[in-house]
Amino acid sequence: MKRSKLLLGAVALLAVVGLWELGHGTWIHAKAWLAQILLQRAWERTLRGEAHAKPWPWADTWPVARLRVPAHGVDLIVLSGVSGRTLAFGPGHAPDGALPGALGTEIVTGHRDTHFRFLERLRRGDEISIQAPARSITRFRVQELAVVDSRSAVIRLDPRRATLVLMTCYPFDALVSGGPLRYVVMADAIAHRTSPP
Repeated sequence: MKRSKLLLGAVALLAVVGLWELGHGTWIHAKAWLAQILLQRAWERTLRGEAHAKPWPWADTWPVARLRVPAHGVDLIVLSGVSGRTLAFGPGHAPDGALPGALGTEIVTGHRDTHFRFLERLRRGDEISIQAPARSITRFRVQELAVVDSRSAVIRLDPRRATLVLMTCYPFDALVSGGPLRYVVMADAIAHRTSPP
C-alpha cells in the first residue's frame, strides 16, 4: 500500500514536471515568434526614418539592417550590438565594424544554433545582400570560409572597400556552447541597388 502511494506520487510529480517543461518550451517558441513580428515592425519604422526604433519598450537594441541570402531562404533583421540579449533575438552588428551598407568592413555575428545555422551551408560564390536605412542595397559575394581561433585571430578592417564578415561559434553541432573556435564567412561587395528586391 505504502509502495503504491509512493509510486503514484512519483508518477504525479513526473507528470507535473513534464507539463511544466512542455509549457516552458511552448512559451519560449511563442516569445520567439512574437519577437520576429515585433522586429519586423521595428524595421519598417526604421525604414520610415525613425531612429533607434525599439521592437519593444524595454529593448536595448534596434534594427540596423536586413540581411538576405536568397539561395538559402534567409531573411534576417540585423540588430545593433552583440550582447547575449541581442543575439537571442537575431544577428547583431558589431560596433567596431563599418555601418551597414557603408564603405569598410562590416561585422555581423549570430548564434550557430539559431539565426546563423545557415552559415554551414554557405559556399564560395553565394550572394548575400545587406539593406540599410537610407542607403542602397549592397550585394556581396562569399569569397572565403574559415575556422579561426578567437584567441589569436584578427579581423582586418579595411576602410577603403566594402566587405562583410559573418561570424558564429564553431563547431555547429557542439554539445556545449562557447569555446574559442569561430566560423567566419568573408564576402566582398559586388554591386549596389537603390531599392529593395
